[in-house]
Amino acid sequence: MTVQTATLPNGFRIVTESMPGLQSASIGIWVTAGGRHERPEQNGIAHFLEHMAFKGTKTRSALQIAEEIEDVGGYINAYTSREVTAYYARILAADTGLALDVIADILRSPVFDPHEIETERHVILQEIGQAHDTPDDVVFDWLQEKAYPGQAIGRTILGEQERVRAFGREDLSRFVEEHYGPDQLILSAAGAVDHDTIVAQAQTLFGDLAPRAHGTAEAARFAGGESRRVKDLEQAHWALAIEGPGYRDPSFYTAQIYSLALGGGMSSRLFQEIREKRGLCYSIFAQSGAYADTGMTTIYAGTSGEEVGDLARLTIDEMKRAASDMSQAEIDRARAQMKAGLLMGLESPSSRAERMARMIQIWGKVPPIEETVARIDAVTLADVRRFAESQAATAPAAMALYGPVADAPALEELEARRVA
Repeated sequence: MTVQTATLPNGFRIVTESMPGLQSASIGIWVTAGGRHERPEQNGIAHFLEHMAFKGTKTRSALQIAEEIEDVGGYINAYTSREVTAYYARILAADTGLALDVIADILRSPVFDPHEIETERHVILQEIGQAHDTPDDVVFDWLQEKAYPGQAIGRTILGEQERVRAFGREDLSRFVEEHYGPDQLILSAAGAVDHDTIVAQAQTLFGDLAPRAHGTAEAARFAGGESRRVKDLEQAHWALAIEGPGYRDPSFYTAQIYSLALGGGMSSRLFQEIREKRGLCYSIFAQSGAYADTGMTTIYAGTSGEEVGDLARLTIDEMKRAASDMSQAEIDRARAQMKAGLLMGLESPSSRAERMARMIQIWGKVPPIEETVARIDAVTLADVRRFAESQAATAPAAMALYGPVADAPALEELEARRVA
């Protein structure tokens, strides 16, 4: 399997990987613009635009878009994150050209029909309402907001309801004009694909796009703080975020291994100590997330209102203990989990296409898998312990609580426990 890249004269980037033995392919366009590229009055527009992707173009109705892909047994979808918006399809090899043509039509010729805008506005408002009714989802939005207050990267991707109610056709068109220039588009395809054929079609579909000036996202500033929403729920939802490295930081892989050892599986410290030994919760985990210029180690647990205090304090204690007695066996186990997740995911053309697009966005190239594995293998026990010490004692923190949490410890108490 060989990764091949190309760049059109206007800056449009293409990356492909042929996977012998497959009869299908995954192909899509990743736009290097998401929630953190919105101005305050635009909050939620990137997600709204993604919803409008399949609502009709100058040459295809919404029904025709769906039928053309599904008539050949394919699947088409999109998603919005804080740094990218993706439009992608999974199809059989013979239909790769059709899928790319449909995606190009979606991106280049949307009509933003007023009736469809109103229909989709209602759908998004329902989605926001559903998120608010899902405590273990909405608590992460509040955590992100406290970690990065007053910043685009801290605002919810869905947007606030009053913003969504106000968006019109001009708002959607303006965001496309501002952020969908050719050098912000990455075409990625993996599976039963031919590089030269895809490049030639991309030249036809996107080669005439004129380069345009565009701004950059505001630099992230992790501030921290506490968000507490008391409500009569069955469970108390508790989430803690500690500032971590961005994905270009040399300690990125150390952070990943640390979070896996701390709370990444059933054998992890938090799961064993807090759930298995003490029975304080049903669900607890830690994960490491990263952006271009910042990152977070996030810990989440759902427990009873009476036990959230013990759970929070024990979590801090486990973080402190990890700085001094994290073992080589734990590091090796976390390393194996990380490599297995990476390599197993690469058996899917969809995962490969997404990874290549992200690598092009981050590095401007796709590092060989062997290079990534080598970076994971290079992380030492000393590296993880040093990182654990900073996470336990000095890195800024944010906390969000939701449910019967009136008596839960304040962030100030936990901060004092971190440095005690």
